[in-house]
Amino acid sequence: MRIGVMIGPERGDSARKVDRMMKDIEWAESAGMDTAWIPQVPTDFDALITVALMGARTTRIELGTAVVPLQAQHPIALARQALSAHAASNGRLALGLGPSHHWIVQDMLGIPYERPAGFTRDYLDVLDQALHGPGPVDVENRSFTVHNPLELGPVAPMPVFLAALGPVMLNLAGERADGTILWMADERAIESHVVPRITKAADNAGRPAPRVIAGIPVCLCRPSEVDEARSRANRILAEAEYSPNYQRLLDQGEARDVGDLCAAGDEEAILARFRQFADAGVTDLSMRLLPIGDTRDELIASKYRTREVIAELAKELR
Repeated sequence: MRIGVMIGPERGDSARKVDRMMKDIEWAESAGMDTAWIPQVPTDFDALITVALMGARTTRIELGTAVVPLQAQHPIALARQALSAHAASNGRLALGLGPSHHWIVQDMLGIPYERPAGFTRDYLDVLDQALHGPGPVDVENRSFTVHNPLELGPVAPMPVFLAALGPVMLNLAGERADGTILWMADERAIESHVVPRITKAADNAGRPAPRVIAGIPVCLCRPSEVDEARSRANRILAEAEYSPNYQRLLDQGEARDVGDLCAAGDEEAILARFRQFADAGVTDLSMRLLPIGDTRDELIASKYRTREVIAELAKELR
């Protein structure tokens, strides 16, 4: 199982975000992390620009987006941006994308949230051609009429992952992508719902076994502080629970909220939870570091303790 971390802009002064993210990615590579996943926060820094910046500071680590919402830009525009970031990072981009949620697409962007799976299929018709250039992109389907020359081509193979939660999207991810990126999926949901569907779809399409990337919060703490960690996860990450898509995914497992997904406790407890995800069929773990504390200094210290421990635990899981 590959071990990776989420690195994002989060909150704070915009002028300081780039420097903090660059320090975090330098740590991730030096600590031996396999991957880093950059969330596309709807209200914040651009994930693909972040990948390009991180590519200049690193030489080995895979850099992924988790995830770029499709409706926010035309597939040709996304292809240009992705191919540029891929080149800037010397071929280390893993492009995670998806149809997002109604509260982003409809409520924030004012774009109709209709046929998300069908729209994704139509989008991939264009994106697939564009990412395998250079050459003309000629696609006519229900959503797009595109006749666009493109002189860019990938400097190396670029894996594409779909955020897939339900049966239709999981089938599409298996048929058309290199795997899926998950959030709000516990071990049971992954083992019984995600892995069988996406694996069967990939096999039927003659594609390699898909990667299954699971995002979970992680907090190193004393056993007596586990409830505090779970409460903090629910407090700062709970907006996802208001999405019907995530609610349906939660119904496939035993977790009721993001706090239940949190790998919290001492080293042994965290390692045991990681192994449960590996046993469920997860190929890549994307850890969202979840510090706890009452002050800024305590939160920073908690973050550093957690990431030092997970760097050591990662060696046992490879």
